[in-house]
Amino acid sequence: MISQRLGLAALRPRAPEQGHEILARQRLNRPVSPHLGIYKVEQTWFGASAWTRITGCTLSGAAYVYFASYLVAPLLGLHLESASLAAAFASWPLLAKGAVKFALGFPFSFHFFNGIKHLVYDMGVGFAKSAIKQGEMALWITSILGGLVLAFGV
Repeated sequence: MISQRLGLAALRPRAPEQGHEILARQRLNRPVSPHLGIYKVEQTWFGASAWTRITGCTLSGAAYVYFASYLVAPLLGLHLESASLAAAFASWPLLAKGAVKFALGFPFSFHFFNGIKHLVYDMGVGFAKSAIKQGEMALWITSILGGLVLAFGV
């Protein structure tokens, strides 16, 4: 038999159930896609893309918590209107106010500046390794400075 000598036994007709079993066994041997072990840690795991997702979730989560609490505050007898929040916040020490404002300002500025960087990438600019490294450094510096400006109004 020529097919047996050439190793063509896999080409013989099979029942559909056998084909599904073969596919299921093959899927078990495939890596998770994308396989994270092939990437450099400093470039992808906590690169700008991951931090954009983290800051976006942080900002939206904080907004959802605030607006939900603002919605149910009258039912619970709480006062979350602007005047009472401003008065309570004004009584805090300067360092505490700055820390809270920076904790809200940094994710906003990072998300903003990284969005601009991705718009530049969409134009096809800045894909060289040196440009990516410079862009990452500029992103972190402008985000930290932006958070400080939003926190302390420098």
